[in-house]
Amino acid sequence: MEIWNTVWPILVAIVIFGLIVFIHEFGHFLFAKIFKIRVNEFAIGFGPAIFKKKKGETLYAIRILPFGGYCAMEGENGESDDERAFYKAKPIKRIIVVAAGAVFNIILGFILMVSLVSISGAVQEKNLIATTSIAAFEDNATTNKNNGLKVKDEIYKIDGRRIFSVEEISYMLGTAKSNKVDITVIRNGEKKELKNVEFLSKKADGKTYLTIDFKFLGAKANFANCVKEGFYRTVSYSRIVFMSLGDLISGKFGLNDVSGPVGVTQVVSQAVTSTAKNGLVDGFLPLLRILGLITINLGVFNLLPIPALDGSRILFIIVEWIRKKPVKNEAAVHAIGMALLLAFMVLLVFKDLWAWIF
Repeated sequence: MEIWNTVWPILVAIVIFGLIVFIHEFGHFLFAKIFKIRVNEFAIGFGPAIFKKKKGETLYAIRILPFGGYCAMEGENGESDDERAFYKAKPIKRIIVVAAGAVFNIILGFILMVSLVSISGAVQEKNLIATTSIAAFEDNATTNKNNGLKVKDEIYKIDGRRIFSVEEISYMLGTAKSNKVDITVIRNGEKKELKNVEFLSKKADGKTYLTIDFKFLGAKANFANCVKEGFYRTVSYSRIVFMSLGDLISGKFGLNDVSGPVGVTQVVSQAVTSTAKNGLVDGFLPLLRILGLITINLGVFNLLPIPALDGSRILFIIVEWIRKKPVKNEAAVHAIGMALLLAFMVLLVFKDLWAWIF
């Protein structure tokens, strides 16, 4: 029974991860079919197939390794005699097909964020959703001292970065270099810059985090506000991807702060377990937040111009469109990029397994 209690959340997490990948690949598949581009295979997972069925010209498969998937179109590498090959389609159609996977993930993330805001607003007292405005301070608050924050201040920027949601406030304070940060607020309709606002801090897992010592003002959880807040949170999670990459490149984050498929699955499985134990408020909402973050991350990251990712393929199509001829060695660039990404993925898998086991 103890083994099963450990295994079943992992299985659920793998299924959830597979569904997110399915949404991504279905975006490619749907628009390829709409534009009459031949799809040879639509697969969830990699490696040997545990289920496969051919319908028409397309092989549908579920493969043994669940971390990923693909929509294999005819002539993706520019070599095919088929008139319906991918590379023979108009550039704008190819761009739409390639971008559709990431866009579908972001749309799914938006739906999850609206759902999260709606449910959290419904279960909270007075049917309210959190905004970036301050409602009240804790008794031991320090951020309201020395010409600091005030009640009804709307947090607009932290250390020069625009803030759209409570999630971004948490991220900025969680990655702050010291316990004093610069905050721009909207006070009485005007922007006001506050220098060196002091926060209390706490240590966890060997790191120091700033403590939010105030409560956020609530907005009525009606349809318009839920959609608006869901949109802001989608924007926030999208921006956090870029901020995280910048912090990783600058050395602010290290390899230990990055999770691969195993680490992500572990986090989701823990959220699944929490949902089973704690119910809707304490369990399901955090799971919904994690799923939204993962699918938005997947969508935004895939649009980056990194070889082998969708963003790079779009860039090559745009260059081809401008030059009126294909870019030489594009397939080789994507192959090298894929090899590097897989190598990095393997490194992350071993890191996550080592941390999990030991």
